Amino acid sequence: MAKIVVLGAGMVGKAIARDLSTKYDVTSVDINEYELVKLKADFGIKTIKADLSKTEIVAEIVANFDLVVGAVPGFMGYKTVETVISAGKNIIDISFFPEDLFGLDALAKEKGVTAIVDFGVAPGMPNFILSYHYERMKINNFEYYVGGLPFARTFPFQYKAPFSPVDVIEEYTRPARYKENEHILVKPAMSDIEYMNFDEVGTLEAFNTDGLRSLLRTMNIPNMKEKTLRYPGHIDLIKAFSAAGFFSEDKISIKGQEIKPMDFTSKILFDKWKLNDSDDEFTVMRIIIEGIEDNQNVKYVYDLFDKRDKLSGISSMARTTGFAATSAVNLFLEGKFNQIGICPPEYLGKTEDNYNFILNYQKERNIIYKKEKITC
Repeated sequence: MAKIVVLGAGMVGKAIARDLSTKYDVTSVDINEYELVKLKADFGIKTIKADLSKTEIVAEIVANFDLVVGAVPGFMGYKTVETVISAGKNIIDISFFPEDLFGLDALAKEKGVTAIVDFGVAPGMPNFILSYHYERMKINNFEYYVGGLPFARTFPFQYKAPFSPVDVIEEYTRPARYKENEHILVKPAMSDIEYMNFDEVGTLEAFNTDGLRSLLRTMNIPNMKEKTLRYPGHIDLIKAFSAAGFFSEDKISIKGQEIKPMDFTSKILFDKWKLNDSDDEFTVMRIIIEGIEDNQNVKYVYDLFDKRDKLSGISSMARTTGFAATSAVNLFLEGKFNQIGICPPEYLGKTEDNYNFILNYQKERNIIYKKEKITC
């Protein structure tokens, strides 16, 4: 039985540990003892309390395991993955760190390590699904829209964060790259607002974020974009925060104390945005792939709508992100993918077997990607 260590016991990390523990020997690591106690008491999962911001501690811990799953906040992700690779351990990571993931490719190849990165709901599943069709048709347009939201629209934010508020703010501040007519362009995050209707929740607003990531390098498609979904009005409030300097990393002095506005804002929003165990929420995503297949103009549309599982208590974003990761873990451990180096999700979806494996694994957990083919 494979020994797996899950680094991070946040909302998604806990879901990953729970799912994998039904089949493997799993240990969960975090500095938050409260979350670890619950995992051990409720599910019999082994735990280690440790500060994962210290690379020497990470290296010491992973040495005793066959496979590592990374579920730390994004600002810690790159160093964590680098440390795991340096230790010669294979890793599946969902931290979505801002640094160039291919900056670790040479190290991974030198160490003979498979590092599957960005394999969550998004980035992750859109990349994976795109790669399947990329092998079978000439694609001229790819776009996807994704968001995780509470059903209750509470003033003023109409939002709860299913993961670290720091990572959410990163989405709102990082310039958004997209592709138009074969050229990579950059716009400010939160730009180009448009409105989209979804049968289950009505109208949402979509805006540019930097979610294409590795696809800008790995996919030769002339037009690509990614947008985040929120309730209408949310992003105007966030823009006002940004314009007022609340997201600045430059220190200011308040009564003799040096403080970063971003640290202050994150602290305030952590309480306001905290997703509680009782909050009913959903994940919604639409993936659109257009091009020529068998000499016909075709469009594939994938729709995902998922809600909190009230029986297990696992939030939708934790389910859709965590079980995407665990599907990749199982794919790897069953020997269906073993490429050495940094491997974004689009490397895994090329074969029919892998495509069916990943989608069926999630379908068994009631995460269903509805697929429609439209012939033009």
